Amino acid sequence: MNPLISLQEAGLCYRRATGFFKGQRSEFWALKSVSLEIHAGETLGILGRNGAGKSTLMRILAGIILPDRGTLHAQPGLRTTLLSIGVGSHSTLSGRQNAILNGMMLGATRKQMIARLDKIKEFSELGDFFEAPIYTYSSGMHARLGFATAMEADPDIMLIDEMLSVGDSSFQQKSAEALMARLKSGKTAVLISHDARTIARLCSRAVWIEEGTVAAAGAPDEVSKKYEEAMRQKTAA
Repeated sequence: MNPLISLQEAGLCYRRATGFFKGQRSEFWALKSVSLEIHAGETLGILGRNGAGKSTLMRILAGIILPDRGTLHAQPGLRTTLLSIGVGSHSTLSGRQNAILNGMMLGATRKQMIARLDKIKEFSELGDFFEAPIYTYSSGMHARLGFATAMEADPDIMLIDEMLSVGDSSFQQKSAEALMARLKSGKTAVLISHDARTIARLCSRAVWIEEGTVAAAGAPDEVSKKYEEAMRQKTAA
């Protein structure tokens, strides 16, 4: 079966001006060479420490940015949503308005999203803040709204960038259970985290990203053990 998304030897470079003279620029390769595939019905875990290139990889998979080298192929018409704090939200609009807008961006109609607002509000547990502008939200409230909206909009692929580690423990558990229910129904998701236990518990396959390259790939338990051992060695060094 052809993958939903295929990334081959992808690299992405961030460039910024440096120094006092015009034309001086520095380069940082956030991703150097990453190859992976996402298949229908699987939960792919992207594991790595902060700064390893995980969030950059998610933005490429979401189609927000294109790699500077390598190739990215996605099946035509694929509906993908990236759940990351602050991504895709309009700070001056209310939670209700953002839920409608983001759902429509994922292919739902306005009428469909309006009909789902009660479920989104209930799952997010935002109460009166559902009618408040996004700029008044904490990071946990952003996570609640984004996750609840995506679950109701039902995209082909959910790309989840550390969102399950934000907020209180009860909502984290609630989100994990909802995600597992979605996956058991044959849906597809990509979850990134620096927490090996989360990847091992929720994912069917894992990839460890280190310094912009793939350090290991395979069964979540095995990849998680390699990652944790490497992190212990770095801490002890």
